[in-house]
Amino acid sequence: MRHSSGRHPTGVESKSFQRGDWRVIRDLLPYLLEYKFRVGIALSCLVLAKVTNLGIPILMKRLIDALNIKANSPEALLVVPVGLLLAYGALRISASLFTELREALFARVTQNAVRKVALRVFEHLHSLALSFHLARQTGGVSRDIERGTRGIQSLIAYSLYSILPTLIEFCLVLGYFAYSYNIWFAAITLTALVIYIAFTVVVTEWRTHFRRTMNDMDSKANQKAIDSLLNFETVKYFGNEAFEAGRYDENLARYQVAAVKSQKSLAVLNLGQQTIIAIGLVLILWLATLGVIDGSMTLGDFVLVNTLMIQLYIPLNFLGVMYREIKQSLADMDRMFALLNTEKEIADKPHAKPLHIANYSYGPDVRFEHVSFYYDPKREILHDVSFNIPAGTITAVVGQSGAGKSTLARLLFRFYDIQAGKILIDGQNVLDVQQASLRKAIGIVPQDTVLFNDTIGYNIAYGNPEASIAEVHEAARAAQIDGFIKHLPDGYETQVGERGLKLSGGEKQRVAIARTLLKKPAMLIFDEATSALDSKTERAFQEELLSLAKNRTTLIIAHRLSTIIHADQILVMDHGQIVERGTHLELLSANGRYAEMWQMQERAALD
Repeated sequence: MRHSSGRHPTGVESKSFQRGDWRVIRDLLPYLLEYKFRVGIALSCLVLAKVTNLGIPILMKRLIDALNIKANSPEALLVVPVGLLLAYGALRISASLFTELREALFARVTQNAVRKVALRVFEHLHSLALSFHLARQTGGVSRDIERGTRGIQSLIAYSLYSILPTLIEFCLVLGYFAYSYNIWFAAITLTALVIYIAFTVVVTEWRTHFRRTMNDMDSKANQKAIDSLLNFETVKYFGNEAFEAGRYDENLARYQVAAVKSQKSLAVLNLGQQTIIAIGLVLILWLATLGVIDGSMTLGDFVLVNTLMIQLYIPLNFLGVMYREIKQSLADMDRMFALLNTEKEIADKPHAKPLHIANYSYGPDVRFEHVSFYYDPKREILHDVSFNIPAGTITAVVGQSGAGKSTLARLLFRFYDIQAGKILIDGQNVLDVQQASLRKAIGIVPQDTVLFNDTIGYNIAYGNPEASIAEVHEAARAAQIDGFIKHLPDGYETQVGERGLKLSGGEKQRVAIARTLLKKPAMLIFDEATSALDSKTERAFQEELLSLAKNRTTLIIAHRLSTIIHADQILVMDHGQIVERGTHLELLSANGRYAEMWQMQERAALD
């Protein structure tokens, strides 16, 4: 993906950009050619529209020549040549008919391409690794997709409806001039066109970097705005409204500078284009005037030449705009296709099989064997970690912040691939199974619960979109949130707001618990799942948790040790290693790290 630096592109960059243009067109073609027959008919209509469009001024010439009669001659009794008038009207209607047919036929092709590309990009973004999403800017990515899909429509509109018809018409006019008149008519027209196009391309290329800078600043401003609005409460907590406005305005100011330069360069482009057109038109009319004077051309020929030139140059007036918009559309599409072509860091193997769990209702056996992992080679997160969670049992992991507890859950979901060791589920290496089947078998209640900006019912049902209303209500009761929902004016239709901000931390966590329970996974992971719950709700949920864990393999990542005293196994982690393991009573009697943590929390509770 290219980012504008706000400077003039070098020759190398320009060539690279040209190669990128053809690559984007190549990427788009398969989507357009899904309707080959429709495309063929549309292009045929395009050619027929231009042929009939050329015939209109030719008929007008004949009509003018036919009317060049004396007032008292017998031909005057006919008043007007009716046949020519009827043919003129028929050509006018035909040109409009073929043009509208072309656009109607190609509309489905265009919209299908937009839909298919946008859907593929969306699906691909969801298939990328967590590392990509942690590093991305939501506002920038959404704007890239938006501009990319709009770029497809612009590219087709300008190329198929403007550039290509103009080129076809130009070839027809050149052919007619060369066949019917002096070769100089065609030579002057061709020379003017070549100079016009060369000037337009050179100046537009010069202007392109201003547009890229504008787009870059637009994306950055949008990123800052969305990031600030998503963190509205944090901004308010620290009273940084002015600071956020300043960050936003900084990019808007840069956008303004680039926009002013772009407008000034546009004036240069327009003036140069009009000068070239005017010189070409004057030379052509001068030749036609000489032809009328020496009798080699009629008055109708003079009008025809003038009409054809005007008819040809009117769309050329917009060539700079069209070329710039096409280049901009290609650049926007390139950014979108760059997202689509982003390699998957975590991908299924070619012959990966679905995860098979021997007894789904009882849960799988989970085993970590000498697992080592790091996000950054300079800082190892897990070092030679080995443990086993027997099927249908509860294993809890405790330790200080940064010990690597939550990383265990991310590795089980295969959000990242480990650097050494194995993670086995019922004897199957997670690297060898399909990710979709792996994640379907595991349910998680994360520490930081994020909800969709929709209703409470929608957010609970997200765990299983096909669940019935009764099942949704049952999951809410199991998560101890059904009573709270029923007391709300809109019940399950209550809107939770952006990221669930209308709910308290405890309410959001209970919605997340209900959502996970509705999924009915073979394995449950609770990552500090009760940290935002009050003591009463936490005790009630603990009883429900013990009941649920009897039929599922459960991993609990906990901070409060009181929530995991009934676990079948407790692992104590420190600096990415397991330093102690055993039951609650065994670890207390060992008088080690766990016992120290327990005593600290007991004293804190008394205080």
